[in-house]
Amino acid sequence: MKTIIKLTLASVFAMGTAYGAIATEFTKGTVKKVDATAKKVTLVHEELKALEMPAMTMVFRVEDPAILDKLKPGSNVEFVAERVNGKLTVTQLK
Repeated sequence: MKTIIKLTLASVFAMGTAYGAIATEFTKGTVKKVDATAKKVTLVHEELKALEMPAMTMVFRVEDPAILDKLKPGSNVEFVAERVNGKLTVTQLK
């Protein structure tokens, strides 16, 4: 019986991990400000469903500083935001 429970839990964990890896959801936003020195960007964004956050304007850190080279105030972007070490961070950009 314990073996069945362990296998079931392992399967659920594996499926959850695999789903999480492919469940990246891009959100639309507009760049308001880029602060390369602080490695931050201010975005006016739509609802961040994965983070359960309504649409608003907020400052994000960027995971890779090279992302900042692609951003200019007023440009429309699609991005992925995640909590990295407790900080809201842009991890991907289209």
